[in-house]
Amino acid sequence: MTTRPPHFRRGTPRFRAWIAAATLAACGVSAAPAHAADAASGGDTTRAVSNRNAFSSPARNLPPQWRQRFFDGNKLFNAEWAAPPNRDSEFVGLGPTFNARSCIACHVRDGRGAPPENDAPMTTMLVRVSVPGRDANGGPLPHPFFGLQLNDKAVEEVAPEGRVRISYVEQSGVYGDGAPFSLRAPTYALDATGVAPDGALLMSPRVAPAVFGLGLLEAIPEAAIVAMADPEDANGDGISGRANRVHDPIAETTLLGRFGWKANVATLRSQNAEALLGDIGITSPVFAEENCPEPQTTCRARAAQHRAIEATDAQLDLLTFYMESVAVPARRDVEAPAVQRGERLFGEIGCTACHTPKIETGDHANPVAAYQTIQPFTDLLLHDMGDGLADGRPDFDADGREWRTPPLWGLGLIETVNGHLFLLHDGRARGIAEAILWHGGEAEAARERFRNLPAGARNDLLAFLGSL
Repeated sequence: MTTRPPHFRRGTPRFRAWIAAATLAACGVSAAPAHAADAASGGDTTRAVSNRNAFSSPARNLPPQWRQRFFDGNKLFNAEWAAPPNRDSEFVGLGPTFNARSCIACHVRDGRGAPPENDAPMTTMLVRVSVPGRDANGGPLPHPFFGLQLNDKAVEEVAPEGRVRISYVEQSGVYGDGAPFSLRAPTYALDATGVAPDGALLMSPRVAPAVFGLGLLEAIPEAAIVAMADPEDANGDGISGRANRVHDPIAETTLLGRFGWKANVATLRSQNAEALLGDIGITSPVFAEENCPEPQTTCRARAAQHRAIEATDAQLDLLTFYMESVAVPARRDVEAPAVQRGERLFGEIGCTACHTPKIETGDHANPVAAYQTIQPFTDLLLHDMGDGLADGRPDFDADGREWRTPPLWGLGLIETVNGHLFLLHDGRARGIAEAILWHGGEAEAARERFRNLPAGARNDLLAFLGSL
């Protein structure tokens, strides 16, 4: 039974609205597309900001007395960590191996990363690795030398683990009306340091996702997410979304996965602790040991010189609060006829079967995220996306062809905020149309309906997606 918020008095219009929302929350979702006039994608958190800072605003409903805490969290998110020992920095503990020196280095302006161009090193992208099999908790089995993530940078006197290079092959195709298109198919090659990669190595390149609206996704009731799952495709629509069940290192039990490209992390706090360790090399009360697999003797020797918990519980709390409280940007041009036509098409060709338009959040420790009607365009479930997008790397219950449905809110602002529109988990798509055309597996039928639309209708659908 959902607890009634204490500020809702029985019999008032707000109470009646809450009752209606609670009834919807019992099912969790609305299968119908959001009304075109509703620009508040993040409910009361929404901010009508459409400039380069559109992904970095505090939630509109953040109480004034909490704003300083938000900006303190923002400072930590932007902090550049220094290698120990260092008496001049407030943030010490970088490495020994790492991918970035700060959160913001990958999530630029709280936004989305991109693959490197022209054989440059990765800066806002990383590569998850493992070997076939499962660990004791059912998760990926670490590679003996690399662990679970390739760290391509290191502090002085320690060697980086290696570098992944990307090459692309163009694949041509045609729309139903004869218009040509081209997709770029990536290939990844590992240049390793001190070890020869073998055929057992599984690699999954992933760009950094945007970080706004995460508190709202955490506040969606588990029952609502599970209600959208149809693992055996009982309704015969070709869509068989599955929930990922993952080991949570804080709760020390199995929980519903919500975050990450494969829904492989259960909570924001765990996500932050894992990113601090895996991306920056920062220990915390959740992960107290440095990321130095046994064969990396120089890394282990360096870690032994500076044993300490580098990010405190209070800092982890602050970082989590910040990420719970970043506003979702409002939609734009919602009354434009092309946008409204595109919204109808989005439902008609089957996109809403996975990109669920409207969901109700429930209770949450941060009331900013609680009891909101949101339009994230995701079901947070795993879907088979076909051979073309498969990484071949399982992650808990997610297999090598499955990916979590990514939220689409803010899609039309990525280019404004981050200066690019490289989409999908590895940034291979050079725009929204290419991202759709890469869809396979469960999404193949919807992709083909899009591909066979007349040019005007395709443009309407893209106009709608650009309004999000």
